[in-house]
Amino acid sequence: MNRMDVTEKIISTKVSKGLKWEDVAKKVGESKEWTTALCMGQMTATAAQAKTLGKIFGLTADEQKWLQVVPYKGSLPTPVPTDPLIYRWYEIVSVYGTTIKELIHEEFGDGIMSAIDFSMDIQRQADPKGDRVNVVLSGKFLPYKTY
Repeated sequence: MNRMDVTEKIISTKVSKGLKWEDVAKKVGESKEWTTALCMGQMTATAAQAKTLGKIFGLTADEQKWLQVVPYKGSLPTPVPTDPLIYRWYEIVSVYGTTIKELIHEEFGDGIMSAIDFSMDIQRQADPKGDRVNVVLSGKFLPYKTY
């Protein structure tokens, strides 16, 4: 057994039970975005969170322990993503990455946006021309230090 096996069991159970990530997140007590990342194998659960997920997804005590192991982050199977939705994010970074970098540096100086001290919010935005996906990424700015 490994972390990927637990992730596959979670996804399989989610599908068979017809669960929504937002409902799982409410029981875990975290955002739907973070909880989904946890269930997809990208975050580390506390013992209490693992126990809650164990109840929801029928996980054994050993499987719950795997949720508490710090994962190897980065879940894409190929350097350039082939899934159309994920590829569009790759495309956004390819096209707008230098613009994002330039504007962050102009506003904040030399540094990076943290993906550790970070939050994300994904919402449906109604639009008569076709609903839109509204994604807000918020990361702490970390300036480079001189030494």
